[in-house]
Amino acid sequence: MAVRGAEGQRESGWRFLLRALAHRNYRLFFMGQSVSLVGTWLTRVATSWLVYRLSGSAWLLGVVMFCGQIPSLVLAPLAGVLVDRWNRHRLLVVTQVLAMLQSFALAVLALTGVIAVWHVGALCVVQGLINAFDVPGRQAFVVEMVEDRADLPNAIALNSSMFNVARLLGPSVAGGLIAWVGEGGCFLMDGFSYLAVIASLLAMRLTRTPRVEPHGEVWKELKEGFRYAYHFTPIRALLGMLAVMSVMGMSYTVLMPLMATRVLEGGPSTLGFLMAATGLGALGGAGYLASRRSVRGFGKTIVRTGALFGAGLVAFAVSRWVGVSLVLLVVVGFGMMVMMGASNTLLQTIVEERMRGRVMSFYAMALIGTAPFGSLLAGALAARIGAPATIGVGGVVCLGVAGWFGVKLPALREVVRPIYERLGIIPEVASGMREGASRMGPAKD
Repeated sequence: MAVRGAEGQRESGWRFLLRALAHRNYRLFFMGQSVSLVGTWLTRVATSWLVYRLSGSAWLLGVVMFCGQIPSLVLAPLAGVLVDRWNRHRLLVVTQVLAMLQSFALAVLALTGVIAVWHVGALCVVQGLINAFDVPGRQAFVVEMVEDRADLPNAIALNSSMFNVARLLGPSVAGGLIAWVGEGGCFLMDGFSYLAVIASLLAMRLTRTPRVEPHGEVWKELKEGFRYAYHFTPIRALLGMLAVMSVMGMSYTVLMPLMATRVLEGGPSTLGFLMAATGLGALGGAGYLASRRSVRGFGKTIVRTGALFGAGLVAFAVSRWVGVSLVLLVVVGFGMMVMMGASNTLLQTIVEERMRGRVMSFYAMALIGTAPFGSLLAGALAARIGAPATIGVGGVVCLGVAGWFGVKLPALREVVRPIYERLGIIPEVASGMREGASRMGPAKD
């Protein structure tokens, strides 16, 4: 089918970039979650600022982040088994309602002036428990919202875009809102924002999909999931790389209040701008992923953007000017987003459906569950060698693990190519249009 004129080409391009939104259920989720995530980022920035304002301690910043993330490490594998057994739609409604109540609890404590660091830590544990089930459930549910599997990579990329638009908007206004309504006001707005995603979930019309009945004990299925992920080399390599990147690289966000105040000599607004710069770069990365017509070449993309992420962190660590730091964080955000999004897409497309919940729980464990140790390590190192040096060390390690993945890539490619050909998940693309799911091309990664 020919496309006439530049206007037609632009229209076709936009439709291609947003093709997952043609699915009604996914479109509802996208709109509701977009609102909710802005509130989530308000709370993230406000929580970091509140803990630092109350304690002035880099160590306690790391401890509080640890409290919010450790449940994902402990419970995510078990949650993955249950996600494969339970109704994922119903699970997400429950987790979103509980997360809303947690935000309201933070708001009440902050607005009444009785909040202490231990309150924040305890409620972060509650949120971590919720996330242990919500993250793998949300990742696995994408397949049920997008009926055409060929649109799955685009849906994952749009999820990343949604997350990073929120990362851009939330922190950019958080500094002003903290100064205007305080941390409690930010928590209150976050609580109300959950109503949007809850309403979108309730408005969905879902076709009941046949679910494999549990055939054994939970612990046996958990062991089966671990065995599957460990012996499937591409999944093992991707999860290992993400775990190291999370521990050593992504914990830089814990130290942002110190970088904003002590290194760059700013305040809440500076912190908001720094976080927003990361979001801007990540948004660009998500747009790049959405523009991809297939998963071909994602292996090399992961290597290059993982290295870019590490190099950006090293450069940010030595910067002492706000303007330069903002530019570098755009680079960091781009590299981080593309590396994570491409990894997520590869995992989602090669995993067996019966193992999807468990593998995505391992993904959550690698990306979020290991982060508590990164938070503690970042806090401890920053107390000894300073925040800039800590971020620089993390960047060097990220460069190293990107190189390691690059060395492993040829062997991983040989394993993945026949799987893609057998499953038929890479439709050929010609003249900007899909020719049909029945015609499949060879995969390189």
